[in-house]
Amino acid sequence: MISKLKNLWRVIRRLSGDDAYERYLQHYAQHHQADTGTAPLSKAEFFRQWQDSKWHGIKRCC
Repeated sequence: MISKLKNLWRVIRRLSGDDAYERYLQHYAQHHQADTGTAPLSKAEFFRQWQDSKWHGIKRCC
């Protein structure tokens, strides 16, 4: 039962974007850390960039 609840919680976090920064850090550590030699974005910088890209441009149906 607990395992099912943990999986459900993981899915909810994924769908809502709540785990986006954690996934970014994992991706950064696996693919970019050795290449660039720079630090990853802070949580605030990441979400600011994420929101800007999400809402950039016209978002409407008509």
